[in-house]
Amino acid sequence: MGDIDTAVLKTIVDTAHDHFFIVEASGRILDVSPGSAAVYGLSSEELCATTVQDLVERGVLSPSVTMEVIRTGQAAQVMQHTGTGRRVIAEAHPVFVDGKLERIVSRSMDLTDLQLLQDEYTLLQRRFSEHLKRGGSASLGDDLELDNLEVRSGVMREVALLIKRVAPTDATVLMLGESGVGKTAFARQLHRWSARHDGPFIDVNCAAIPEALFESEMFGYQPGAFSGAARQGKAGVLEMADGGTLFLDEIGELPLAMQTKLLKVIQDGRVTRLGDTQARRVDFRLVVATNQDLAARVEGGAFRLDLYYRLNVIPLTLPPLRERREDVPGLVELQLERLNRRYGRTKVLHPSVWPELMGRDWPGNVRELENWMERAWLAAPDEVIGAPGNDALHAGLQRGPSIDAPPAGLAELTEGQTLKQALEVHERQILESLSRQATSTYGLAERLGISQPSVVRKLRKHGLRIGAGQKTLQHPAGAG
Repeated sequence: MGDIDTAVLKTIVDTAHDHFFIVEASGRILDVSPGSAAVYGLSSEELCATTVQDLVERGVLSPSVTMEVIRTGQAAQVMQHTGTGRRVIAEAHPVFVDGKLERIVSRSMDLTDLQLLQDEYTLLQRRFSEHLKRGGSASLGDDLELDNLEVRSGVMREVALLIKRVAPTDATVLMLGESGVGKTAFARQLHRWSARHDGPFIDVNCAAIPEALFESEMFGYQPGAFSGAARQGKAGVLEMADGGTLFLDEIGELPLAMQTKLLKVIQDGRVTRLGDTQARRVDFRLVVATNQDLAARVEGGAFRLDLYYRLNVIPLTLPPLRERREDVPGLVELQLERLNRRYGRTKVLHPSVWPELMGRDWPGNVRELENWMERAWLAAPDEVIGAPGNDALHAGLQRGPSIDAPPAGLAELTEGQTLKQALEVHERQILESLSRQATSTYGLAERLGISQPSVVRKLRKHGLRIGAGQKTLQHPAGAG
């Protein structure tokens, strides 16, 4: 490497936001970036005069990501605590020469400032909650211009106020809550309140895109990038969201390879299409949602720690419908209005149905309520939904959605059929039968005793979808 290349590399390391260590396979520190001193409490000279083993013994840092690489010979990532009271994400990569480990290159990103922002947000939540409990802001007011949201309950007023407060910023929002609680609807409302409201709102369900197509869908591609690519190429959703809001639902299902690439886009603000060498600048507000415990997925190695902290800037939890029953009447009225407009008739709900509607737990939350309303609307023979005499409607409401048992099949192999092939056939028969009346992939997952992502993958594999038994998997939109 020439003098110019060395100078360029030194400038990159010296000015990088991350902090770099270069360590021998023995653990002796060879070089560190200047900013490391502020994080670890020792000067560059002091750090280079010791070993990572010594730093751990002295409590300068814990745990050592470099020691993990020395132990395993593989790249590693850890959450690290320093003697200066800081929290950093540290990752390290081995450098092999002729098959022998020679160096470990590590870098760390200080999360302390991010944590302070999250602490301030938590305090803001607490103050809003206490204000509402004292009777403040009993009404949201007309200035909030809520379109398709119901916020009659105190807890949902609190959520709406928080969204209103953070909407003008570009901070990443992580929406948490059970399936169907309304995460998509609130993400759309956040977009309407933001300075980007004139830009696009791009809604992506990460669980609904086949992994083989994920990169082309997210990043787009140039003409001829791969077999079957459109002649004119295609912009990916990251590009399409430029100037607006990108909403990634079910972010926990994002493949690990895509997590790494998404993190780079978030850090650099640039995206490169498949088959292209030219990076394109993108500027979007990121909102993500999940019903999973992302921290647990990080622990299990299914989700990147550094991406988790990039996303978990403003966490916002939407409570299930059973904890905010005051919202049920408004949601019912809203859905009834939509259905009447969609089908061109004016139906009303019989008063006898209300006690049952208000008494249910609605495990599928807003989505389940909306789906039940549509089934009831279509089943009503006249203009009154749930009129006396419609026993099937009342029985269905009391029992909840039913899932028929699959047809019994013969447990035998046909000529030339392998066990694997037979199991595939039976699996498809079971899924085809159960998916006809299931209202969601989550309900089907509970019936089968497997995870919801597994259900999504199996339905996709067999070309099935919820509620139809038809080709191509589709997901209901709206509630999030």
